[in-house]
Order: sequence, then C-alpha cells, then structure tokens
Amino acid sequence: MMYLKAGLFLVLGAIASVILIVRNPELTTALLLIITVWAFSRAYYFAFYVLERYIDPSYRFSGLGSLLRYVIRNRGRSQ
Repeated sequence: MMYLKAGLFLVLGAIASVILIVRNPELTTALLLIITVWAFSRAYYFAFYVLERYIDPSYRFSGLGSLLRYVIRNRGRSQ
C-alpha cells in the first residue's frame, strides 16, 4: 500500500505540473516549477534525514507537526 501511495503522489504531482505548464506555457513557468520542486525536496530531506541523523539521532519525528514542536521546544539550544 505504501508503494501505491507513493505512486499516486507521483501521478498527482505530474498531472498538476502538466496542467500548470499547459495553462501557462512559458519557459519561466517551467523553470520556477522545477526550482520549487527541488527546493521543497531539499527542505523535506533536511527536515527528516539531516535532523534525525546529525542534529539529534535519539529523536524520531513522526511528521511535520512533530518536527515543528521539536524545533520550538529546543529553540536556542546549541547542538
């Protein structure tokens, strides 16, 4: 089921991207879409891989809400 869920996310993203580019077929739109996907992918990687592996290996985040609570709670502490 997890593979199906991942596949559906990919299909949804592909459909949304195609619709966006068809509605506004400009190079700028395509480049901004690529940058947006890349930037959010890197932020996701940082949020769940870098924080768990390098900043606090003992803490396991269960989602973005858990991550936000952790950051707010540990604000100002040096790691």
